[in-house]
Amino acid sequence: MEFRHEYKHEISYVEMLSLRARLKAVMEVDPHAVNGEYFIRSLYFDNIYDKALREKADGVNNREKFRIRYYNKNTDRILLEKKSKIHGLCNKVQTVITKECAEAVLKTDFDTLSKIEDPLVQELYQKMISEGLRPKVIVDYDREPFIFAPGNVRVTIDKNIRTGLKNTDYLESDSVTIPVVDSPIILEVKWDEYLPGIIKDIIQIPSTHSSSFSKYAACRMYD
Repeated sequence: MEFRHEYKHEISYVEMLSLRARLKAVMEVDPHAVNGEYFIRSLYFDNIYDKALREKADGVNNREKFRIRYYNKNTDRILLEKKSKIHGLCNKVQTVITKECAEAVLKTDFDTLSKIEDPLVQELYQKMISEGLRPKVIVDYDREPFIFAPGNVRVTIDKNIRTGLKNTDYLESDSVTIPVVDSPIILEVKWDEYLPGIIKDIIQIPSTHSSSFSKYAACRMYD
């Protein structure tokens, strides 16, 4: 299992404008972006005890969470992802699933899920049975992604975070979501073994502080 470093900052709108200009001067825009950004819709899972939410709030070192996700309102390509965090290092495992598989997850159609021969789908299926994992909340946001080959660096600016409240009608791309009150703009920096000095210099924003902000937790505050 390969782990990456991940660092988050909360930044202001003015800081975002300045940072964006500096990033564009050094880094490449992710080729999957459309006009420099893309829209992300995720559906997060938790159990009846809100284990993932509580572990995040308590700062538990070893934790994981499942989500399904698609981009730019295109449900022709849906990803199932498991994100793990161990002592500050992150790992993400993902697999492409069909719309039928996503529908089975939403409907807790265990008969269909049991027949899908994909290790990650099977892991989610088993944890839906044994731990009671269920869809909890839709999380929408816009992302500006930048990449830098040395160090396999990825820098993203996430903004316009929105919550689906209790609505989990995930596959309806026009499902209504509402803005999260006072949600910040989030700068995320991810890298492998080292972070190049030029990137360190770019992201040093004087008023910025390290953040443990969680989009999932912010979108669950309306429960």
